Amino acid sequence: MLTNVSKYALMAFSVFMTSYAQAELQCDVDLRYGFIVNDKHIRVVDEQITRYQINGDNQLIVGGHWIQLDEEQQADIKALSDEVHDIVPNMILLAVEGVELAVDTVQHVYVGLVGSDHQSYDKIESSLERVKRKVHQKFIHAGDNYYIGPGSLEDVDEFVDEELEEELESAISTSLGGILSAIGGLTSNNDANMEKRIDELSQRLEQMGEEIERTVGPKAGTLRKKAQWFCNRIEQLNDIEERLRSSIKQLEPYDVIVVGEKELSER
Repeated sequence: MLTNVSKYALMAFSVFMTSYAQAELQCDVDLRYGFIVNDKHIRVVDEQITRYQINGDNQLIVGGHWIQLDEEQQADIKALSDEVHDIVPNMILLAVEGVELAVDTVQHVYVGLVGSDHQSYDKIESSLERVKRKVHQKFIHAGDNYYIGPGSLEDVDEFVDEELEEELESAISTSLGGILSAIGGLTSNNDANMEKRIDELSQRLEQMGEEIERTVGPKAGTLRKKAQWFCNRIEQLNDIEERLRSSIKQLEPYDVIVVGEKELSER
């Protein structure tokens, strides 16, 4: 019966992964510094040190020194300020929405298959809470301030970097273990109803897959479209940043936005 156990375990795992994969996309964007944004200013920070700051949409301060700007530079500073003020708050909302969808899907699959009374339920809850907590630590909205920490924005709709992926994989592994345990309990009994009970479990998996496709699929698709739109805007924002770094020598050391696989692989 090991073959059957493996078969149904993989089916259970794919229920979640199918919905999760629907929201994936490639977005080769990296932030080397964090952003703190409010109505009055934008701060580019590195481990709590402000590298440069934009006040309003026309004043640039680098290393504590006000920088005189010409007309073209002022136009680029305003363009950068307008974009960052719009993008950052919405990216934070998207990050939270994406991770909530992923976490809710894992919980739904797990509880639907093995129930909340299973011995590993507390472990998966703990793993998923760590995922959410780390997202909230990287994407913060506190009062009038919005903060995005440095790091890769690949799979920008989910905003799950390498460290967060490990937490999510831990949660999935936990749920898979619980599913295997539950199925193992079914297959350990050599009674006449065993095949019937396995068939019932198979039907539950299929029904759950259809339900997730119906309920999660559209949400994941919407998140993916939003994410691609934001990714494109960040790439355009990078163009503005590069113009400013070329024309303002004080900004040259601070390459905040990095776009492209080559740059990312060199870090």
